[in-house]
Amino acid sequence: MNRQREPMARSVIVLAAIALFVGLGFGVVVPVLPLFAESFQANDLMVGVVVSAFAAVRLSTSPFSNGVMERIGARSTLGLGLLLVAVSSALMGVARSYWWLLGWRAVGGIGSALFTVAAMTVLLAVAPEHMRGRATGLYQSGFLIGSMAGPAVGGLLARISLQAPFGFYALTLLVAGVLGLSLLPRAVTRPVGAGRRGGVPMRRVLRDRRYQAALVANFAQGWNSTGVRSSMIPLVITAGLGLSTTWTGTVFAVAAVIQTIAIVPVGRFVDTVGRRPAMLAGALIMAVSLMSVPLSGSIGPVIAALCVYAVGAAAMSTAPAASVGDATGGIRGGTAVAVFSMCNDTGAIVGPLVAGAVSDAFGRAPAFAAGVVILLVSALVSARMPSAAAPGRARAGNL
Repeated sequence: MNRQREPMARSVIVLAAIALFVGLGFGVVVPVLPLFAESFQANDLMVGVVVSAFAAVRLSTSPFSNGVMERIGARSTLGLGLLLVAVSSALMGVARSYWWLLGWRAVGGIGSALFTVAAMTVLLAVAPEHMRGRATGLYQSGFLIGSMAGPAVGGLLARISLQAPFGFYALTLLVAGVLGLSLLPRAVTRPVGAGRRGGVPMRRVLRDRRYQAALVANFAQGWNSTGVRSSMIPLVITAGLGLSTTWTGTVFAVAAVIQTIAIVPVGRFVDTVGRRPAMLAGALIMAVSLMSVPLSGSIGPVIAALCVYAVGAAAMSTAPAASVGDATGGIRGGTAVAVFSMCNDTGAIVGPLVAGAVSDAFGRAPAFAAGVVILLVSALVSARMPSAAAPGRARAGNL
């Protein structure tokens, strides 16, 4: 069979559908959450704590996710994680004080850690090596599409009440959980977390240059795409160019569309040309385009730069995950996936803090430059990866 026409595994399609519902609910809640926190007379710092608590708790609890999978299997762990986020979201909507809102937001972070690690572990297990890039791209596109549609739905629900989006988020998560528990086969997912044979020991995975490059790339992705892009680019558009916040939403929406369009073809590139070229190109494209943003004098170049950035980000969100699957052999990868996920969360938390401090002290261009340095380091580490052109032609002897 022509591998380019080989059908995608049903479990990958199910995971993409789950990601679509999760992304939709997440996109509904994120714009409303700060406003809901302010309704409890929270100051800006308290609002920031509510927003960041989710990622901070997810980061701190990710190391325990593999232990849960060892006990109950990856499918059940995925369902449990989605159920925790669903229940916490519903309870956030009926919270009567800031502290209850914060507490349930933190509980959601625990569920997100379980779901994130379990879903990626299952994805890398069920996707064959020569299709991991495309599988990761399909999974990521589900979340991106949901995230793009979410804010529009959230705006409509917010007209009903600020609590309505939280109930909607809980509903989408319950649907995602039912899909996972009913359509993901137990026979595939149980060995992912609990398998004792055929897996690569974690100490060997840590020595694998493919895995090392994936960790650095995911840290750089979290620092820049989740952190610096969200915290610094709105300031460039509003304070630097003197434009309204509407332009910020427009720019981000256009970039999200470009990334969604690019991610599946980029996944094919990852599978046919190789992980290393994709990670090198992705890091360099992101670095050049990101650095051009604070140097732009009008909105047109900013939009162009972020559209180019989106293509690089598509490569940096697919190739590293595929490399993790290669390094672990696709099975017994729960711990490796948890560490991989933690790198992204760490970058997302540290990146905005460093960028903000550098911007206050030296200006916005140096703040962007700090993120560019991280991307260049990622490119250097990726250059040390094995030089096999394509996963289908190079097997696991590349340690």
